[in-house]
Amino acid sequence: MTGLAMTLPSARRQDAFPMPRIRRGAKGAPAGAGGTSDAEIVARLQMGDEAAFAEVIDRYGATMLRVAQMYVRDRATAEEVVQETWLAVLNGIDRFEQRSSLKTWIFRILTNRAKTRGEREGRTLPFSALAAADAGDPSVDPDRFQGPEDSQPGAWAAPPVAWPQEKLLQRETLGVVQMAIEKLPDAQREVIRLRDVEGWSPREVAEALEISDGNQRVLLHRARSKVRAALEAYLNPEIAEGSA
Repeated sequence: MTGLAMTLPSARRQDAFPMPRIRRGAKGAPAGAGGTSDAEIVARLQMGDEAAFAEVIDRYGATMLRVAQMYVRDRATAEEVVQETWLAVLNGIDRFEQRSSLKTWIFRILTNRAKTRGEREGRTLPFSALAAADAGDPSVDPDRFQGPEDSQPGAWAAPPVAWPQEKLLQRETLGVVQMAIEKLPDAQREVIRLRDVEGWSPREVAEALEISDGNQRVLLHRARSKVRAALEAYLNPEIAEGSA
C-alpha cells in the first residue's frame, strides 16, 4: 500500500479538492465506470489499485473537506485532516471487514480526526451542538398562518403553491436553490447537501455526522423549508411580500 500514499494530493491547494494524477485501472478502464460497488472497490484498494484510490477520492474528497471544516478553525487545517484521513484509510484498508459501508467507515475516521484536531486547537463545539442550535428556528414563517384573532387560527393564510417542472429546471432557478443552500446554517447546509444533492440515506448521514436519525430529519426538514421559501420568493414574490 505504500505506493498509493505517493498519489496523495497536496493539502495546500486552495481550489477544488485536488485529485491524484492516476486515472485508469490496470486494464485501462476509467475510474468509476459502471458504478463500482463497495465490495469491488474495497477489493481493489486491498490489492493496491491506485485507480481505485483515485475513484474513492473523486467520490468523497470534496464532501470530506466540507465536513472537516465544520470541526476545525480554517480550510488549511481541514485539508490536513482530510490528508490524515486518507493516510489512515490506506493504512487500515486491509483490516476493513465491511461491517459498515466504505463511505461510513471513511467518514467515521474523518470526523474522529477532525474532532480531535478541533479540541486540540480550542474549537470543541461538536456537530451535534451545531445541529441543536440550527434546529431552534421555525421552519415556516409564522406569518404564513392565521392568528388567534382570525376565523381559522393556525390555518394557512398564504398556502404554498405548486410550480411547473420546467420552471424549476431553469438555470436561474437552480442558481436560486444553490444560493439558498449556501446561506443555510452549517448543520442544515451539510445535511441537505448530503441527502438531496449527493443522495445519501438518512442512516448514512446520521452515522457520518454522529447525530441521531431524528436530528438529521429535523435539520433536513428545516433546510428544505428555507430553500422552498427562497424559491417561493423568486417564483411567487407576491406571496412572499404578503407574508413579510
